[in-house]
Amino acid sequence: MWSIDELQEVWQLASKLHNGQKYGDRMEYLNHIGSVTFEILNAVNHEKDMNADLAIKCAILHDSIEDTEQSFEDVKMLFGQQVAHGVMALTKNEGLEGKEKMMLDSLSRIQQQPKEIWAVKMADRICNLQKPPAYWTNQKKIKYQKEAQLIHKKLKDGNKFLAARLERKINEYVTFIE
Repeated sequence: MWSIDELQEVWQLASKLHNGQKYGDRMEYLNHIGSVTFEILNAVNHEKDMNADLAIKCAILHDSIEDTEQSFEDVKMLFGQQVAHGVMALTKNEGLEGKEKMMLDSLSRIQQQPKEIWAVKMADRICNLQKPPAYWTNQKKIKYQKEAQLIHKKLKDGNKFLAARLERKINEYVTFIE
């Protein structure tokens, strides 16, 4: 079970950490955080035996180590070891060369985590499979779709509901490829 008071605390922190960040067509980055969290909340309603507390906290914080000054130790101190390890697994290792290596490394670390972390990664990609920015080339769109297929292949056993949603989004993404 999750505590609304704890989730409010996590949300307030995410709001401060991502304040001023933008994505896509200059939208507030907190919209992305909310979208991923909504996907997780929806999955909680469709999947039994899901640790909603872990999944929701990691959804809210999934980009905090990667995109802000928040550290693993900060997350661990505030929300515990399990949440910190989940968020860390969702964080790209920028020390690796190339996006493909970073993605494979992250997926490997995610697979070592509870299934709720798998669900957060699928939810994140579901939210990112919206209309791509106008400046993306067709080649980039195709590469992004293939990366989504890899995520689906590696993590689909973590949450059947989100795996089905991700598969639908991947299939719908072809409408953006010329």
